[in-house]
Amino acid sequence: MAGKPASRIRLDRRRLLIGGGAGLGLVVAWSFWPRSYAPNLTAAPGESLFGAWLKIGRDGHVAIAVPQAEMGQGVYTALPQILADELGADWQRVGVEPAPLNPLYANPLAARSLFELALGGLPEQLQRSHAARAGLVLTACSTSVRNFEEPLRQAGAAARVLLCKAAAARWGVDWQACGTAHGVVIHGNQRLGFGELAEAAARHRPPSQLPLRGEGARLYGQPLPRLDAPAKIDGSANFAADVRLPGMVFAAIRQGPIGETELAQVDRAAADRVRGVLSVVTTRHWVAAVATNWWAAERALHAMRPRFRLPAAVVNDDSIDAALTTAFDGDGRRIEERGDLATAFRGARVVTAEYQVGLAPHAALEPMTCTADYAHGRLSLWLPTEAPGLARAAAADALGIDPARVIVHPMLGGGAFGARLEHAVAVQAALLSQSVARPVQLTWPRDEDLRRDRFRPPAAARLTAKLGQGGTIEAWLAKVAAPETGRELASRLIGGDPVVAASLALPGGGDPSAVAGAMPAYAIPHAAIDHHPAEIGVPTGYWRSGAHSYTCFFAESFVDELAHVANRDPLSFRMAMLGDQPRLARCLQTAAQLGGWQGGEPGSGQGLAAHAFRGSFIAVMAEARLTPQREIVVERLVAAVDCGRVVNPDLVRQQIEGGLLFGLAAALGASTSFTENVADAQGLADLGLPTLAGTPDITVEILPSGSDPGGVSELAVPPTAPAIANALQTATGTRFRRLPLLSEVE
Repeated sequence: MAGKPASRIRLDRRRLLIGGGAGLGLVVAWSFWPRSYAPNLTAAPGESLFGAWLKIGRDGHVAIAVPQAEMGQGVYTALPQILADELGADWQRVGVEPAPLNPLYANPLAARSLFELALGGLPEQLQRSHAARAGLVLTACSTSVRNFEEPLRQAGAAARVLLCKAAAARWGVDWQACGTAHGVVIHGNQRLGFGELAEAAARHRPPSQLPLRGEGARLYGQPLPRLDAPAKIDGSANFAADVRLPGMVFAAIRQGPIGETELAQVDRAAADRVRGVLSVVTTRHWVAAVATNWWAAERALHAMRPRFRLPAAVVNDDSIDAALTTAFDGDGRRIEERGDLATAFRGARVVTAEYQVGLAPHAALEPMTCTADYAHGRLSLWLPTEAPGLARAAAADALGIDPARVIVHPMLGGGAFGARLEHAVAVQAALLSQSVARPVQLTWPRDEDLRRDRFRPPAAARLTAKLGQGGTIEAWLAKVAAPETGRELASRLIGGDPVVAASLALPGGGDPSAVAGAMPAYAIPHAAIDHHPAEIGVPTGYWRSGAHSYTCFFAESFVDELAHVANRDPLSFRMAMLGDQPRLARCLQTAAQLGGWQGGEPGSGQGLAAHAFRGSFIAVMAEARLTPQREIVVERLVAAVDCGRVVNPDLVRQQIEGGLLFGLAAALGASTSFTENVADAQGLADLGLPTLAGTPDITVEILPSGSDPGGVSELAVPPTAPAIANALQTATGTRFRRLPLLSEVE
């Protein structure tokens, strides 16, 4: 047929999801059909509701609903501080409560970060619509302030306008001439407290365009005291293990080794001989003892000596290392590239290096815990969770009931680091409560918490680079072997979603989240990142900072190696390539100045690393040495941070300090080996975590910035380990390329 030649159409994940086959198109269309959601926040007697975020009482107290889980990161302070600032509230009268489950509180930014492989190909508006419809209320990926700042500011502004309207009606003035401060509405010398106006204000309607507060006394940016601190200090704060219900019993659990295992044998008679034991509940994959106290339940499990059939595939350190090595045999999947790498490498002299990191458990202070009460076809759950909607859906599915008949009570959490995205403990507690017809509190013992974790995956990297004429990096290739943790996470947590299932079934390969952070922030003309999927036989999950925890170690250690090859000061070497990253360059300069950088000279024991992450920038300088007993001593960590506008500088400093210590733990230990499908780490003492005595001197400098807020809670984790490794290289002359450090020589 004459006419235009046929053009080749490149099909990618985005095109297929939006305009793919008829069936898939219908799935997507249905998922994103416009919907509206009503607030379901409940007012106590004497309180007036102001939308989905705010209640004001007659006594003047302000209660702010927070949909994010408080795991110690300070979200119960930062988010209320944003709203209270825009409202003009008195911080002494501000309180916080967990928000009820509602699509209005969905976190599409966290969903996109966690499930990039499944949702990343969708346009942003469709991602937001999908997150709301799927009820993806998530606390993860340093997104709390970034995702909720704008709706909280709008909620505060709306309530402020309504209060001003109510006051203006009493005074007979223009509401726009009124203002708020310290919990009162002000017009000249006239003042009325929020509590006096709340009921009348709630009956007014806000304008379509909400004016935001101008200059003046502001709460935003102030180091206000944490709202959760008093209760945690005096012990009145309730965690999941503090829940007590009438008739409640306690349970402990044993699960088999990883892989396709099955419960084979238990000695029920031995459990019956333990005083306080009430019941033994078994499923195909686990056995639980239920007793009048947890210690009796745990003793009963030991007495029963449960036996599991081992899977055919044996997993140990050798098999994991072999899986990573074998993954490099294939071509890999190119995830990101720029320039013409093949031409740049043709005939060139290159520098190569190989790196590796081990499996890491989450090792939160609080083990997995949930209290469940199933009665009359309804289920109530009390647990710390980063994904309450997913926990509710999983528990409802296990019991065969409608999720609407499940109530989740979010509890304060003793750490999470991504572990509480998982909901196995909620399902188990629900099944136990159904079995014994009583409220049950299930707590995993520490060894179970470590054995059955969804680990930070192991990874290996083969790096190749070419130095240019000016002593900078001209070409860079990173081949990273790692499990497809993003695919695994999406399949496990939201695989029942038709959009997700359709996306995961599409052709293609590679997992962008498995190599996130592997592309250096420097101006390298020709660069590429390849992912080589590895089947290691160990379940993996999201771990604080995700893949950045190992890709930054690979990249920043190799950049340091290249600086030595180029005979350049590692600081000036990096600075020469940061012309288009002024914020990161400023962090590097500041960290070096505060730390007294000595040019990376041999014997200095100083090392640098920098990273750009979730809209924020950080540089870390470390001082470290190796003792004659071959023990690593980190004497000092200096961090310079640009995270945009800062809601509360004390919270930022706390999170950066905590991230530095988390990164220090990853550098020195925090890993586990595997023997015959079981993690060898059985307790916190097996992880080689830093102690108070071994904590270095820490300096954190927060650089002023007018940019939008960036992520903070994970920011300091990635660059800490490479900074320490680079410091050890200057101290010892030896390059350590494996985490934990020294593990390759022990």
